Amino acid sequence: MKKKITGSVVALVTPMLEDESIDFKSLSKLVEWHCSSNTSGLVIVGTTGESPTVDLEEHIKLIESAKNIAGDRIPIIAGTGANSTSEAIFLTREAERIGVDASLQVTPYYNKPSQAGLERHFLSIADSTSLPIILYNVPGRTVADLANETVKTLSFHENIVGIKDATGDLIRGQWLLRELSPSFFVYSGDDPTAVPLILCGAAGNISVTANILPKTMAKLCKLALDGKAGEASRLNKKLLPIHRALFVESNPVPVKWLLYRLGFIGRSIRLPLIEPSDANKVFLENIIASIRELEGED
Repeated sequence: MKKKITGSVVALVTPMLEDESIDFKSLSKLVEWHCSSNTSGLVIVGTTGESPTVDLEEHIKLIESAKNIAGDRIPIIAGTGANSTSEAIFLTREAERIGVDASLQVTPYYNKPSQAGLERHFLSIADSTSLPIILYNVPGRTVADLANETVKTLSFHENIVGIKDATGDLIRGQWLLRELSPSFFVYSGDDPTAVPLILCGAAGNISVTANILPKTMAKLCKLALDGKAGEASRLNKKLLPIHRALFVESNPVPVKWLLYRLGFIGRSIRLPLIEPSDANKVFLENIIASIRELEGED
Protein backbone atom coordinates (compact mmCIF):
# COMPACT_ATOMS: atom_id res chain seq x y z
CA MET A 1 0.00 0.00 0.00
CA LYS A 2 1.18 3.52 -0.74
CA LYS A 3 0.44 4.41 2.88
CA LYS A 4 0.29 1.93 5.73
CA ILE A 5 -3.22 1.89 7.17
CA THR A 6 -3.08 1.59 10.96
CA GLY A 7 -5.64 1.99 13.71
CA SER A 8 -9.40 1.61 13.59
CA VAL A 9 -10.79 0.58 10.22
CA VAL A 10 -14.58 0.36 10.02
CA ALA A 11 -16.25 -2.58 8.29
CA LEU A 12 -19.05 -0.30 7.12
CA VAL A 13 -22.70 -1.32 6.95
CA THR A 14 -24.64 -0.88 3.71
CA PRO A 15 -27.68 1.32 4.46
CA MET A 16 -30.89 0.41 2.67
CA LEU A 17 -34.30 1.92 2.05
CA GLU A 18 -37.60 0.24 2.94
CA ASP A 19 -37.73 -1.49 -0.46
CA GLU A 20 -34.21 -2.90 0.23
CA SER A 21 -32.57 -0.71 -2.41
CA ILE A 22 -29.30 1.01 -1.46
CA ASP A 23 -29.69 4.22 0.54
CA PHE A 24 -26.87 6.32 -0.93
CA LYS A 25 -27.88 9.41 1.04
CA SER A 26 -27.32 7.58 4.31
CA LEU A 27 -24.08 6.10 2.95
CA SER A 28 -22.81 9.64 2.42
CA LYS A 29 -23.83 10.53 5.97
CA LEU A 30 -21.91 7.57 7.38
CA VAL A 31 -18.77 8.24 5.35
CA GLU A 32 -18.77 11.91 6.42
CA TRP A 33 -19.22 10.86 10.07
CA HIS A 34 -16.23 8.55 9.94
CA CYS A 35 -14.11 11.14 8.15
CA SER A 36 -14.62 13.43 11.16
CA SER A 37 -14.29 10.72 13.86
CA ASN A 38 -10.61 9.72 13.56
CA THR A 39 -11.44 6.52 11.69
CA SER A 40 -8.35 5.24 9.84
CA GLY A 41 -10.11 3.55 6.93
CA LEU A 42 -13.37 2.17 5.59
CA VAL A 43 -14.09 -1.32 4.27
CA ILE A 44 -16.91 -1.08 1.74
CA VAL A 45 -19.09 -4.12 0.92
CA GLY A 46 -17.45 -6.56 3.30
CA THR A 47 -19.32 -9.03 5.48
CA THR A 48 -20.84 -6.22 7.54
CA GLY A 49 -21.78 -4.51 4.28
CA GLU A 50 -23.97 -7.50 3.28
CA SER A 51 -21.77 -8.49 0.36
CA PRO A 52 -23.49 -11.88 -0.17
CA THR A 53 -26.79 -10.18 -1.09
CA VAL A 54 -25.47 -7.17 -3.02
CA ASP A 55 -25.51 -7.69 -6.79
CA LEU A 56 -22.56 -6.84 -9.04
CA GLU A 57 -23.93 -3.49 -10.21
CA GLU A 58 -24.73 -2.41 -6.65
CA HIS A 59 -21.36 -3.67 -5.45
CA ILE A 60 -19.45 -1.50 -7.90
CA LYS A 61 -21.70 1.51 -7.34
CA LEU A 62 -21.22 1.29 -3.55
CA ILE A 63 -17.44 1.27 -3.90
CA GLU A 64 -17.55 4.13 -6.40
CA SER A 65 -19.91 6.21 -4.27
CA ALA A 66 -17.86 5.73 -1.11
CA LYS A 67 -14.66 6.72 -2.92
CA ASN A 68 -16.31 9.79 -4.46
CA ILE A 69 -17.62 10.92 -1.06
CA ALA A 70 -14.39 10.25 0.81
CA GLY A 71 -11.97 11.54 -1.81
CA ASP A 72 -8.51 11.40 -0.31
CA ARG A 73 -9.67 12.10 3.25
CA ILE A 74 -9.80 8.47 4.34
CA PRO A 75 -8.50 5.24 2.78
CA ILE A 76 -11.11 3.05 1.10
CA ILE A 77 -10.65 -0.72 1.18
CA ALA A 78 -13.02 -2.44 -1.22
CA GLY A 79 -14.47 -5.80 -0.30
CA THR A 80 -14.08 -7.55 -3.66
CA GLY A 81 -13.77 -11.17 -2.60
CA ALA A 82 -16.06 -13.93 -3.82
CA ASN A 83 -16.30 -17.72 -3.88
CA SER A 84 -15.89 -17.45 -7.65
CA THR A 85 -12.32 -16.56 -8.59
CA SER A 86 -13.40 -14.93 -11.86
CA GLU A 87 -15.96 -12.76 -10.05
CA ALA A 88 -13.37 -11.71 -7.47
CA ILE A 89 -10.98 -10.74 -10.28
CA PHE A 90 -13.71 -8.74 -12.03
CA LEU A 91 -14.67 -6.85 -8.87
CA THR A 92 -11.04 -6.21 -7.94
CA ARG A 93 -10.26 -4.76 -11.37
CA GLU A 94 -13.32 -2.52 -11.05
CA ALA A 95 -12.13 -1.36 -7.63
CA GLU A 96 -8.70 -0.60 -9.08
CA ARG A 97 -10.33 1.42 -11.86
CA ILE A 98 -12.26 3.42 -9.25
CA GLY A 99 -9.04 4.22 -7.41
CA VAL A 100 -9.47 2.67 -3.98
CA ASP A 101 -6.52 2.07 -1.69
CA ALA A 102 -6.72 -1.71 -1.25
CA SER A 103 -8.89 -4.79 -1.72
CA LEU A 104 -10.15 -7.10 1.03
CA GLN A 105 -10.37 -10.70 -0.21
CA VAL A 106 -12.47 -13.08 1.84
CA THR A 107 -11.70 -16.79 1.85
CA PRO A 108 -14.11 -18.43 -0.62
CA TYR A 109 -17.20 -19.68 1.17
CA TYR A 110 -19.51 -22.66 0.62
CA ASN A 111 -17.42 -24.50 -1.99
CA LYS A 112 -14.76 -25.53 0.61
CA PRO A 113 -11.52 -25.36 -1.43
CA SER A 114 -8.34 -27.09 -0.30
CA GLN A 115 -5.31 -25.09 0.84
CA ALA A 116 -3.81 -25.57 -2.63
CA GLY A 117 -7.03 -24.26 -4.15
CA LEU A 118 -7.05 -21.27 -1.81
CA GLU A 119 -3.46 -20.50 -2.73
CA ARG A 120 -4.22 -20.57 -6.47
CA HIS A 121 -7.39 -18.49 -5.93
CA PHE A 122 -5.59 -15.66 -4.14
CA LEU A 123 -2.55 -15.75 -6.44
CA SER A 124 -4.82 -15.51 -9.50
CA ILE A 125 -6.45 -12.40 -8.05
CA ALA A 126 -3.13 -10.84 -7.05
CA ASP A 127 -1.70 -11.49 -10.51
CA SER A 128 -4.67 -9.72 -12.12
CA THR A 129 -4.21 -6.36 -10.42
CA SER A 130 -1.72 -3.88 -9.01
CA LEU A 131 -4.11 -3.13 -6.14
CA PRO A 132 -2.80 -4.14 -2.69
CA ILE A 133 -4.60 -7.25 -1.46
CA ILE A 134 -5.55 -7.87 2.17
CA LEU A 135 -6.54 -11.49 2.80
CA TYR A 136 -9.56 -12.10 5.03
CA ASN A 137 -9.88 -15.28 7.07
CA VAL A 138 -13.21 -15.75 8.86
CA PRO A 139 -13.73 -19.54 9.10
CA GLY A 140 -16.75 -19.14 11.37
CA ARG A 141 -18.61 -17.87 8.30
CA THR A 142 -16.79 -19.38 5.34
CA VAL A 143 -16.08 -22.89 6.71
CA ALA A 144 -12.84 -22.87 4.69
CA ASP A 145 -9.98 -21.89 6.99
CA LEU A 146 -6.93 -20.21 5.46
CA ALA A 147 -4.03 -21.93 7.24
CA ASN A 148 -1.20 -19.80 8.59
CA GLU A 149 1.33 -21.67 6.44
CA THR A 150 -0.73 -20.82 3.34
CA VAL A 151 -0.79 -17.17 4.41
CA LYS A 152 3.01 -17.29 4.72
CA THR A 153 3.33 -18.63 1.17
CA LEU A 154 0.94 -15.98 -0.16
CA SER A 155 2.76 -13.20 1.70
CA PHE A 156 5.69 -13.46 -0.74
CA HIS A 157 3.52 -12.09 -3.58
CA GLU A 158 4.26 -8.38 -3.93
CA ASN A 159 0.56 -7.44 -4.17
CA ILE A 160 -0.55 -9.43 -1.10
CA VAL A 161 0.21 -7.04 1.72
CA GLY A 162 -1.77 -8.18 4.74
CA ILE A 163 -4.50 -10.22 6.40
CA LYS A 164 -7.61 -9.56 8.42
CA ASP A 165 -7.53 -12.38 10.95
CA ALA A 166 -11.09 -12.81 12.24
CA THR A 167 -10.45 -16.14 13.98
CA GLY A 168 -10.19 -14.53 17.42
CA ASP A 169 -7.34 -16.97 18.07
CA LEU A 170 -4.48 -14.96 19.56
CA ILE A 171 -2.00 -17.83 19.24
CA ARG A 172 -2.62 -17.92 15.47
CA GLY A 173 -2.34 -14.15 15.26
CA GLN A 174 0.91 -14.12 17.21
CA TRP A 175 2.33 -16.79 14.87
CA LEU A 176 1.57 -14.57 11.88
CA LEU A 177 3.26 -11.60 13.55
CA ARG A 178 6.30 -13.68 14.48
CA GLU A 179 6.77 -15.62 11.24
CA LEU A 180 5.90 -13.06 8.56
CA SER A 181 7.76 -9.97 7.43
CA PRO A 182 7.10 -6.77 9.41
CA SER A 183 6.02 -5.25 6.08
CA PHE A 184 3.09 -7.71 5.96
CA PHE A 185 0.22 -6.11 7.87
CA VAL A 186 -1.83 -8.18 10.30
CA TYR A 187 -5.20 -6.72 11.27
CA SER A 188 -7.50 -8.05 13.93
CA GLY A 189 -10.97 -8.85 12.65
CA ASP A 190 -12.35 -9.64 16.09
CA ASP A 191 -13.24 -6.67 18.28
CA PRO A 192 -12.96 -8.38 21.71
CA THR A 193 -9.39 -9.58 21.06
CA ALA A 194 -8.13 -6.63 19.00
CA VAL A 195 -6.26 -4.94 21.85
CA PRO A 196 -4.00 -7.88 22.76
CA LEU A 197 -3.26 -8.56 19.08
CA ILE A 198 -2.32 -4.91 18.44
CA LEU A 199 -0.14 -4.94 21.55
CA CYS A 200 1.66 -7.92 19.98
CA GLY A 201 2.33 -5.93 16.80
CA ALA A 202 -0.84 -5.94 14.67
CA ALA A 203 -1.41 -2.84 12.53
CA GLY A 204 -4.96 -2.24 13.71
CA ASN A 205 -8.49 -3.56 13.84
CA ILE A 206 -11.10 -3.96 11.09
CA SER A 207 -14.11 -3.40 13.28
CA VAL A 208 -17.85 -3.93 13.55
CA THR A 209 -18.08 -1.98 16.81
CA ALA A 210 -16.57 1.12 15.18
CA ASN A 211 -19.78 1.51 13.15
CA ILE A 212 -21.45 2.82 16.30
CA LEU A 213 -18.40 3.91 18.33
CA PRO A 214 -15.94 5.39 15.83
CA LYS A 215 -14.21 7.85 18.15
CA THR A 216 -13.98 5.33 20.97
CA MET A 217 -12.57 2.57 18.78
CA ALA A 218 -10.08 5.01 17.23
CA LYS A 219 -8.96 5.94 20.75
CA LEU A 220 -8.74 2.27 21.76
CA CYS A 221 -6.56 1.36 18.78
CA LYS A 222 -4.29 4.37 19.30
CA LEU A 223 -3.73 3.44 22.95
CA ALA A 224 -2.80 -0.10 21.92
CA LEU A 225 -0.57 1.07 19.05
CA ASP A 226 1.19 3.43 21.46
CA GLY A 227 1.86 0.51 23.81
CA LYS A 228 -0.37 1.85 26.57
CA ALA A 229 -1.52 -1.60 27.58
CA GLY A 230 -3.18 -0.67 30.87
CA GLU A 231 -5.28 2.16 29.46
CA ALA A 232 -6.22 0.16 26.37
CA SER A 233 -7.24 -2.87 28.42
CA ARG A 234 -9.35 -0.79 30.81
CA LEU A 235 -11.20 0.85 27.93
CA ASN A 236 -11.66 -2.49 26.19
CA LYS A 237 -13.17 -3.92 29.36
CA LYS A 238 -15.86 -1.22 29.18
CA LEU A 239 -16.47 -2.11 25.54
CA LEU A 240 -16.71 -5.89 25.92
CA PRO A 241 -20.49 -5.95 26.62
CA ILE A 242 -21.04 -3.90 23.43
CA HIS A 243 -18.67 -6.06 21.35
CA ARG A 244 -20.63 -9.12 22.45
CA ALA A 245 -24.04 -7.50 21.98
CA LEU A 246 -23.25 -6.91 18.31
CA PHE A 247 -23.19 -10.68 17.80
CA VAL A 248 -26.33 -11.55 19.74
CA GLU A 249 -27.65 -12.30 16.23
CA SER A 250 -25.78 -12.65 12.94
CA ASN A 251 -23.74 -9.60 11.98
CA PRO A 252 -24.80 -7.05 10.70
CA VAL A 253 -28.31 -7.46 12.16
CA PRO A 254 -27.57 -5.93 15.61
CA VAL A 255 -25.26 -3.14 14.42
CA LYS A 256 -27.69 -2.00 11.71
CA TRP A 257 -30.51 -1.96 14.24
CA LEU A 258 -28.45 0.20 16.60
CA LEU A 259 -27.49 2.60 13.80
CA TYR A 260 -31.20 2.89 13.00
CA ARG A 261 -32.03 3.62 16.64
CA LEU A 262 -29.20 6.17 16.77
CA GLY A 263 -30.68 7.96 13.75
CA PHE A 264 -28.00 7.27 11.14
CA ILE A 265 -29.79 4.86 8.80
CA GLY A 266 -33.20 3.38 8.09
CA ARG A 267 -34.23 0.05 9.57
CA SER A 268 -34.01 -2.09 6.43
CA ILE A 269 -31.84 -5.16 6.04
CA ARG A 270 -31.87 -7.49 3.06
CA LEU A 271 -33.36 -10.98 3.16
CA PRO A 272 -32.60 -13.63 4.26
CA LEU A 273 -31.46 -11.47 7.20
CA ILE A 274 -34.25 -9.82 9.16
CA GLU A 275 -34.58 -7.42 12.10
CA PRO A 276 -33.57 -8.64 15.57
CA SER A 277 -36.12 -10.53 17.62
CA ASP A 278 -38.26 -8.45 19.98
CA ALA A 279 -36.27 -9.74 22.95
CA ASN A 280 -32.99 -8.75 21.31
CA LYS A 281 -34.35 -5.33 20.36
CA VAL A 282 -34.96 -4.71 24.07
CA PHE A 283 -31.48 -6.03 24.89
CA LEU A 284 -29.86 -3.73 22.30
CA GLU A 285 -31.93 -0.76 23.44
CA ASN A 286 -30.36 -1.13 26.86
CA ILE A 287 -26.84 -0.38 25.56
CA ILE A 288 -27.70 2.80 23.65
CA ALA A 289 -27.04 5.00 26.69
CA SER A 290 -23.57 3.45 27.07
CA ILE A 291 -22.84 4.08 23.39
CA ARG A 292 -23.80 7.75 23.70
CA GLU A 293 -21.76 8.14 26.88
CA LEU A 294 -18.65 6.57 25.38
CA GLU A 295 -18.86 8.76 22.28
CA GLY A 296 -19.32 11.86 24.43
CA GLU A 297 -22.86 12.61 23.28
CA ASP A 298 -25.60 14.08 25.42
